[in-house]
Amino acid sequence: MDLFFAAAEKKAPLADRMRPRTLDEFIGQKHIAGPGKLLRRAIETDSLQSSIFFGPPGCGKTTLASVVANSTGSKFVKLNAVTAGVKDVREIIREAENDLKLYGRRTYLQLDECHRWNKAQSDSILPALEKGIIRFIGSTTENPMISMTGAIVSRCLVFQFYPLSAGDIKLALVRALSDKERGLGNYNAAVDEDALEHIASASNGDVRSALNALELAVLTTAPENGVIRITLDIAAESCQKKIMKCDEQQFYDMLSAFCKSLRGSDSDAAIAWFARLVYAGADPRIIVRRMIAHASEDIGLANPQALVQAVSAAHALEFIGMPEARLPITQAIIFLCESPKSNSVVAAMTAAFEDAEKIPEEPVPIHLRDTSYSGSSMLGHGKGYKYPHDYPGHWVEQDYMPPSVNGRKYYIPGKLGSEAKIRDNHAAKGKLDK
Repeated sequence: MDLFFAAAEKKAPLADRMRPRTLDEFIGQKHIAGPGKLLRRAIETDSLQSSIFFGPPGCGKTTLASVVANSTGSKFVKLNAVTAGVKDVREIIREAENDLKLYGRRTYLQLDECHRWNKAQSDSILPALEKGIIRFIGSTTENPMISMTGAIVSRCLVFQFYPLSAGDIKLALVRALSDKERGLGNYNAAVDEDALEHIASASNGDVRSALNALELAVLTTAPENGVIRITLDIAAESCQKKIMKCDEQQFYDMLSAFCKSLRGSDSDAAIAWFARLVYAGADPRIIVRRMIAHASEDIGLANPQALVQAVSAAHALEFIGMPEARLPITQAIIFLCESPKSNSVVAAMTAAFEDAEKIPEEPVPIHLRDTSYSGSSMLGHGKGYKYPHDYPGHWVEQDYMPPSVNGRKYYIPGKLGSEAKIRDNHAAKGKLDK
C-alpha cells in the first residue's frame, strides 16, 4: 500500500507535490500568518478555533489547513462540500465525540468549498461546534458573509486571503526548481530570469497556476547538452499569455495613466493609452475591468449610463473578441471621459463599510423585520411600518437605518449631471440637512 501511495504521490501535479508542510515553508499571507500574527500563533500553540479561510484560488487556503493538520496533535479529517453529505458529517461527529470522551483528543474537520453546503448540511454541524466536539476549518473562494449561513459564520474566526504577489510566486518557482525530492531538481532545468518573472506575473496571484505552467514548460522542452533551457517564449507558451512588449512596471504605469485619463475627462489621452496597452500585448479584459470600476468610482450616478456602456464593452469583448472589440471599447472610453464626474458612490461605499466593520450591530428595528412567514405578526414584526406607495409621491418619512448608525449620511449627491436631479429630490424631502 505504501509503495502504491509513494508512486501515486510522485505522479501528482507539481503544485500538489510542492505544497508547504510547515509554517516556515508557507508563502504569503503575512497579514494573518506572518510572525506574531494571530493565525500563526494559534497554529503554533495548537489552539486554533473553528475558522473559515476565504480568498481566490491558489493563494494558500487548503495549504494552510494542511499545515494545521501536520502540526496539530488533534485528529484531522478532510471533506469536500461537493461530495460530502449530512451522513458523512454525523459519522465524523460521532467518532469525534468518542475520541474526546475516551482519549481527550479533539478533532478538526476541514471542509473544502464550504460555501457549497446548504442550510440543512450546515445545521448538522452546529451542535458539535457549540459543544466543542469538533473544530471546523472551512475553505472557500466566496465571501462567507454572503455565501454561508450566518449561524456557521458567527461561530468561526474569518480569515481573508489575498492573491500572492509576483515575488511570492517567484519564490515558490525557485523552490520547485531546486527541490530534488518533490520538485524539478532532478531535471537540470535552467530558467531564464525574464521567463521566471513572466510566469510569476502571468499567474495573477495563483501559485498553483504558476507551478503548473513551470512543470509543463520543463516536461515538454527537450534538453540541449544535458540542460533543459526555459526561455521567455517557452514560458509564454506554457502559461498561454502573450509576452508584454514592455516591462511589468511600464505596463502598470501605462494602466495608471489610462485610468487617470478617464478620471480627468481626456478622451484623446485615454484612447492613446488604450491603443498602447493593446499594442504592448496587455489582456484587454484588464482594461475593460478598470473601465467598469471607473464607471462607478468616478462617474456613478452623475451619468448612470456610464456603467451600462462599460459593461456592454466587456460583453462585446467576450462576444466578438479582438480586434473588432476595439470599436465598442473605444466608444465606451469616449462615453466615460465625456460624462460628468462624481465620486459620491465610492465615498458612500467606503464610509458604510468602515462603519459596518467598526460599529457593533444592533437588532433590526421591529417595523423593518421580515413578515413573509406565518407567525411573524405574533412577534410584532412589521408593526408600525409605513408602506410608501400608500402616500403621495410614493414616499413617506420613516427610519430605515440600522440603529447603531442612525443619523449617518453616506450618499451625498453631487451637483453635476443626473445627480443634480437627485440632489433636488433630496432637498425637497429635507434629506440634505440631516
